[in-house]
Amino acid sequence: MLYNIALRLYALLLQVVAPFNPKAAQWVAGRRGLLVHIQATLRAETAPLAWFHCASLGEFEQGRPLIEAFAQQYPHYKIVLTFFSPSGYSVRKNWPGAHYIFYLPLDTAANARRFLDVVKPRLAVFVKYEFWYHFLSELHRRHVPTICVSAIFRSDQAFFKPWGGLFRRILGSFTHIFTQNETSAELLRGIDIRQVSVAGDTRFDTVVSTAAMLPRSLPLLEAFVADKAPVLVVGSSWPEDISVLAPPLRHMMADNIKLRVIVAPHELHESGLRQLEAIVPGQAVRYSAAQPATVAQASILVIDSIGLLRELYRYGSIGYVGGAFGKGLHNTLEAAVFGLPLAFGPRYAKFQEANDLVALGGAKTVETSAHLESVLRAWLQDEQLRQAASSTNRNYVLDHAGATAKIMAALPKEQLSN
Repeated sequence: MLYNIALRLYALLLQVVAPFNPKAAQWVAGRRGLLVHIQATLRAETAPLAWFHCASLGEFEQGRPLIEAFAQQYPHYKIVLTFFSPSGYSVRKNWPGAHYIFYLPLDTAANARRFLDVVKPRLAVFVKYEFWYHFLSELHRRHVPTICVSAIFRSDQAFFKPWGGLFRRILGSFTHIFTQNETSAELLRGIDIRQVSVAGDTRFDTVVSTAAMLPRSLPLLEAFVADKAPVLVVGSSWPEDISVLAPPLRHMMADNIKLRVIVAPHELHESGLRQLEAIVPGQAVRYSAAQPATVAQASILVIDSIGLLRELYRYGSIGYVGGAFGKGLHNTLEAAVFGLPLAFGPRYAKFQEANDLVALGGAKTVETSAHLESVLRAWLQDEQLRQAASSTNRNYVLDHAGATAKIMAALPKEQLSN
């Protein structure tokens, strides 16, 4: 089967590049002796297990409210959480909301049988993506309730092509697919996938929950924004984003426009951190080197720590979300729930919420530094305009919450309670 050949070539390629690529090295090392480790870890476990799988960190945040709701409703279950990507596993490998956290073994027929022989899940949940043929086929063969949540589909995907028979069979292995929108559900029904319903996107529940939490004390942030100047929060930036952002920030600071900037890069590399410090030379300080007594003297705070971004938006007046000058836009909902007017680059078409926010006027897509500067200046100079965009974004998120409750209500309660 071409699928098996392609998968093994992919694994081989990662082994070849591992000495030169840290993520590939983590992927390879994490799967070395993996099934033996899983078997040893679960050998004495007698509680029923529910298996949740996420591709990476973004999908984890999407699945998190569902995992937490499941654990609350079915406390006698223990949670097995798997990741495909090192970026998800490395950040959440000690998350207390799951009892067991592993990498997902490579999707071969033997691995799928062995993994399921050991885990024996009473429920399997795949978040958004990750359609692994052998795992899903084996779950289907064993009659394990298997659902996909927060799924979103586009007509240009392989499932909807004349040659996409294998991919359509994969979708047929799910007991139920919960989509984010009606367009996705209609696409699936068009290829005779009938076990589908629209629940929405669980990420809305994640960010609403985050916004409702009592904020923890972050003295450095509080000192940085203490003068009540407007705050631009730049989240998940890449070098391409900073190249577009830097000229407007230099111009506005040269014009003595009151503005503080918090920048959280997507990846922490020394070269990238230096690029951020060079936006306005002498005006940037790294979070790790800042002191509460002196941080307010800087105009730009560079976040060189992991895990703070969701909390940073709370301090913002305006948000810029990175990624859309590269492979694709990062999470806009984390900022929108706090009512930040948003700006981002041009590559956002695959993200329903970004399309919605642009259409509603709460977000602006920009392609040049000059365009971005005009957007930022407009929001900074017109409080009424900024507040209108703020209300639009906050209300949009609140109006779309509730997917978790819909999914939980549809789970096979009798089967899970036995």
